[in-house]
Amino acid sequence: MKLQFAMDTLKTESALELADKAAPYVDILELGTPLVKSEGLSVITAVKAAHPDKTVFADLKTMDAGELEADIAFAAGADLVTVLGAAGDSTIAGAVAAAHKHGKGVVVDLIGVSDKAERARQAVALGAVFVEMHAGLDEQAEDGYSLDTLLTAGAASGVPFSVAGGVGPDSVEAVQQAGAQVAVAGSAIYSAPDVAAAAATIRANIH
Repeated sequence: MKLQFAMDTLKTESALELADKAAPYVDILELGTPLVKSEGLSVITAVKAAHPDKTVFADLKTMDAGELEADIAFAAGADLVTVLGAAGDSTIAGAVAAAHKHGKGVVVDLIGVSDKAERARQAVALGAVFVEMHAGLDEQAEDGYSLDTLLTAGAASGVPFSVAGGVGPDSVEAVQQAGAQVAVAGSAIYSAPDVAAAAATIRANIH
């Protein structure tokens, strides 16, 4: 299972600093949606230039104009981009067309989708390389939130999936046991006093 580091910062300089510290322990460097909105496409280019050996994941959360938005992100250096699962099939298909042109990939983010397992199957049929079983920061803050809901949906989907929703050193093993291809850790790494040590600990708990 691969480890993805979601960098939810707002400045390119901060993203580069975080990436430098975590890079030895992670496979995928994710540029969070607020970061891309704040800094634009240039942050994609900067992170890819600094870490050409890593998969750079631009979390666009595209809802419309799938082919156009994916195309400009791939041209800027992204290896993977996200389209929302709530978007129409044509939006997902358009982003996939751009991915094929660039030799890159589309991930469908299932945040806010009620039947994640079913939409996951549809998304992969449309050409997504994997889907993200995702609970956002707002949902994680709600009473009664549990990562188990995402793990159950992922296992039930029968397609390649990642899990993002508060993954940390104590839960990453459960993510792997559920069959995920990618575990996405954000705050557990970037909010830690020692970013490198936090990433290393999560990596060590992946078997």
